[in-house]
Amino acid sequence: MHADAGDALVVKGRHVGDEIREGVITEVHGKNGAPPYLVCWSDGHESVFFPSADTLIEHRPAKQGAQ
Repeated sequence: MHADAGDALVVKGRHVGDEIREGVITEVHGKNGAPPYLVCWSDGHESVFFPSADTLIEHRPAKQGAQ
């Protein structure tokens, strides 16, 4: 799995009725985009995250210089 800071994560529930979790990767701690990732979740908390098979990464284009 490969990701960059700014990419979005979507984690599907493992059981019927589980909610989908969404977050944004703020730091990549592995080599060459590999996990673990520091993620800011949609509920506002941050955690170090190791993705599993039920995780999707939505690659986002890098922003051009801030103005």
